[in-house]
Amino acid sequence: MIKEKLKKSNLLSAGALLLLAVGIFLYFNKTWLLKDVFKSSDPGIDLYNMKWELKGDIWLHDPVIARQENKWYIFYTGNGIKTKQSEDGANWKDTGSVFNVNPAWFKEYVPTARESIWAPDISFYKGEYYLYYSVSAFGKNTSVIGLATNKTLNPDDPEYEWKDKGAVIQSKETDDYNCIDPNLIVDGKGQPWLSFGSFWSGIKLVKLNPATMKPDAGAPVVSIASRPGNTAIEAPFIIYRDGYYYQFVSFDFCCKKTDSNYKIMVGRSKKVEGPYLDKDGKSMLEGGGTLVDAGDDRWKGPGHCAVYQSGNTAVLLNHAYDAQNDGMATLQIRPLYFDKDGWPSITEK
Repeated sequence: MIKEKLKKSNLLSAGALLLLAVGIFLYFNKTWLLKDVFKSSDPGIDLYNMKWELKGDIWLHDPVIARQENKWYIFYTGNGIKTKQSEDGANWKDTGSVFNVNPAWFKEYVPTARESIWAPDISFYKGEYYLYYSVSAFGKNTSVIGLATNKTLNPDDPEYEWKDKGAVIQSKETDDYNCIDPNLIVDGKGQPWLSFGSFWSGIKLVKLNPATMKPDAGAPVVSIASRPGNTAIEAPFIIYRDGYYYQFVSFDFCCKKTDSNYKIMVGRSKKVEGPYLDKDGKSMLEGGGTLVDAGDDRWKGPGHCAVYQSGNTAVLLNHAYDAQNDGMATLQIRPLYFDKDGWPSITEK
């Protein structure tokens, strides 16, 4: 009897130790686990050791990037959602469009919609690629965000097929927000969210149903960034890194060639719903934001950024207007460093 009790006690102790070991592993590896469900299916490369001297077809607006099987893919604003491809991340070529013919439902939500589809967002999540995108008209908030999915990004793969999943969320003229510039973020509990917004009352966040990857009917739309007295804020992009959610946005105006004054700003939060604060502690709901890049003599109006992470390395992706090339909107990919306090910078520290 005593031996049996001792045996049971030892088994319980061993089980408790195993649970403790698992708990410790999960705690110290939570950043790795979170990254695994975020923006990339990348097995891991050192982005800081790559040469980002871009060549080829590098003219675009609103780029996002993904990597699969050692190839790089960019999606950007254009007819049918334009695409580019690269073997090394530096030399790029145009590769056509996601949609040869835009889905017919566009006109139901945006009667004045043209062929150009704006501001796509690409994510790898639960074995599939999710491509959110915007249908709108310039200066209007009669807009809708759509979704397409694919099992692969490689056009030569037999399983390559973009499947139209229809409308995700819309805004009407009577709304105080604009349903464009979508960005998918999955939180630490595996819950997907969609951030979006351009001008009007700013940047919004809505919870998605993991089964449909769309909001449930009546899901609350939460404000996470705005500029009281100045509506020029758009293009959110949220990442998770080392205990914080970082929200990147663009302030001011794009699309004016060298007169563009777009700039990339950032704030961070312990929770995906916010509050997001800048380096000085000012809330992004009150116009806060720490400057990441405002351009220079050559590169005007950098903005509509995305961030790609691999391990502890990261790059910033955006367009800017080249003063040495008639103000052409041009792709930029640059290392994104994080200082000792965790704030991002394009200058190594």
